[in-house]
Amino acid sequence: MSELRRTLSLKDAVSVVAGSMIGSGIFIVPCIIARETNSAVLAILIWLLAGFITLLGAMSYGELSSTIPSEGGQYIYLKKIYSKKIAFIYGWTLFLVIQTGTLAALNIALAKFVGLIFPFFSSSNVIFSIHNYSFTYQQLLAIVNVLFITYINSRGVKAGVITQNIFTVTKIISIIAIIVCGIFYGFSLDVAMSNFALANNNIQFNFSTLKTIALSIVGALFASITWNNVTFITSEIKKPEKNIKKALFIGTMLVISLYFLLNMIYLTSLPLDSIKTSSEDIVAAQLFLSIFNSNALKMAALILIISAFGCANGMILTGSRIYYKMAKDRVFFRSLAYINRKTKVPQNSLWLQCLWVCILIFWGNYAQLLDYVIYSAMLFYAITIFGIFKMRKLYPAANNTYKVPDFVPLTFTTLASILIILLTIFKPAYTIPGLFISLLGLVVYHHWDKK
Repeated sequence: MSELRRTLSLKDAVSVVAGSMIGSGIFIVPCIIARETNSAVLAILIWLLAGFITLLGAMSYGELSSTIPSEGGQYIYLKKIYSKKIAFIYGWTLFLVIQTGTLAALNIALAKFVGLIFPFFSSSNVIFSIHNYSFTYQQLLAIVNVLFITYINSRGVKAGVITQNIFTVTKIISIIAIIVCGIFYGFSLDVAMSNFALANNNIQFNFSTLKTIALSIVGALFASITWNNVTFITSEIKKPEKNIKKALFIGTMLVISLYFLLNMIYLTSLPLDSIKTSSEDIVAAQLFLSIFNSNALKMAALILIISAFGCANGMILTGSRIYYKMAKDRVFFRSLAYINRKTKVPQNSLWLQCLWVCILIFWGNYAQLLDYVIYSAMLFYAITIFGIFKMRKLYPAANNTYKVPDFVPLTFTTLASILIILLTIFKPAYTIPGLFISLLGLVVYHHWDKK
């Protein structure tokens, strides 16, 4: 068994952060948020709140990664702060829901984007159906893409990172191009005044509004929830105690800024009703269609495909390292600790992850997967970040490296806890099963521990 090697620079780490965050969400979620809020002002407030929560989380993980610069990221933080059992439950949930669920939703979205160019891959083109279940060519394409990206990453970490860097740079340039096109060709003063007029944004701060925010912010958080993925590959990053916190801050600030600008372009170029009724929920495509013509739709689709592909690549690269680390700790399938001597990657871990993502694509749809992922992810984010206070007592000598103000982890934990409670109340059909999957990890852990 060989060990992973430190070959990735700060630039590579920033690419992983930004590339893993920018996927399909920013092009689809604004449509869902517009329908749920029916208000441009509230929609922007939700994106700002999601960005604020994301930045607080990234800053907190900067301290965690500086104090505990070990391979495995969040899994190791939970193990060293709390216990091996809590860490396993996180890794178990990551494998069954968080990482793989996000990848499944992402690849379904990528297939939707391909469908804009080739209608053959429409969600209405069914291969077979049994009772209420249908399997489409869109799902088949999503599965093929997961297999392809997994193969790329199985060839070596450099192959995965080079792919990541190319696609990250390309999609950032593409998003900037969309913003520029929106400013010079799409902006309409009449549309902006109508969308943001007080008469169309009668927001009352009551329980109903709180419910709307809780349900809507799920999508906005999903669009940037994977900023922590860079911590999974700590053992492959040079000077992780310095570079990871820098990558987290630079990467998240870049993405939050782009998301805000892109949403402002949507809301100053398209009437709110047009956003809400976007074909296949793809607002960016609707924007290009309104600015140019139907031929530009294919150009928009290509940008979206590049974005989703790059995000999926980053998540497939990073996620497999957690299951590898769990196997090394002897709490998961032992064969997942295998490192290919030639490519220096956890090959078995990559392909098991691939298998489960394909099963989720076969089983689920985009909207359902969002709810499962966010609930479970926020639960473990809150537990991990609250653990900073315990970590400072456990590792006092390491606190001189980097320390965030107390209000950062406290505010994140408070906001995350409120969201978890509200989602439990308002969406029990999707959130309770996620909690059950996590708790099932207790039974599985004791089985592995006994073995």
